[in-house]
Amino acid sequence: MKVLFIGDIVGNPGRDIATRLVPVLRKEQQLDFVVVNAENAAGGSGITPAIVTQLLSSGIDVITSGDHIWKKREIMEIIDKEPRLLRPLNYAEGASGKGFGLYTTNSGEKIGVINVNGRVFMQAIDCPFRTAKVAVEELRKSTKVIIVDMHAEATSEKVALGWYLDGKVSAVLGTHTHIQTADEKILPQGSAYITDVGMCGPFDSVIGRRVEDVLPRFLTGVPLRFEVATENVQLQGVILDIDSQTGTAKSILRIQKK
Repeated sequence: MKVLFIGDIVGNPGRDIATRLVPVLRKEQQLDFVVVNAENAAGGSGITPAIVTQLLSSGIDVITSGDHIWKKREIMEIIDKEPRLLRPLNYAEGASGKGFGLYTTNSGEKIGVINVNGRVFMQAIDCPFRTAKVAVEELRKSTKVIIVDMHAEATSEKVALGWYLDGKVSAVLGTHTHIQTADEKILPQGSAYITDVGMCGPFDSVIGRRVEDVLPRFLTGVPLRFEVATENVQLQGVILDIDSQTGTAKSILRIQKK
């Protein structure tokens, strides 16, 4: 099974390139499944029902998110109704939406997707390790192909989750920092890992926002509004080749497309 996982979509530029390239990549790479993190798809922070529809209509199978999932109030209209939109699993019981799901590819194969938030330098919510383990145990009743989006700030926390779930899932893929790392690997028990898959958006920027907005904040400390940049728009992510029978990752390939 070949799975494409795209890094954090930032604003309209990120949405445009994702919806343009996903159909192309599905055909070129003979992809079976596409997952994208889109928590920053609406103006750089949050996501709306209309954007969810736009992304899913372009050939994206599942949308993951992170700590910004709640930024647009209107997302509450669909978060309990759309199973292909995930919020981090480790929000407390009673939070709207779901943090993992079981899906079916066009060829009829089953695949599980889990979304968790880290806690280091982020909001102190439930443990991503323990909650992910519970979801893995549930999904493995139906499939051994499981992708985990670890949306976290600290590299150490992402690496630790990779080792914790090695051999239990097909891949642990980091998101949130918008900077693609060069540490993709297959861990000893067969799980693919990368600390951050990168960003889908404008690269002449500071992680997707206009340089001229961000620099004054660093220089003065005065809070300013950060607008989404527009130049040098690219798509980053990884393509996974997974053994459908064992759930073992055979390869992980970083991609960067214009």
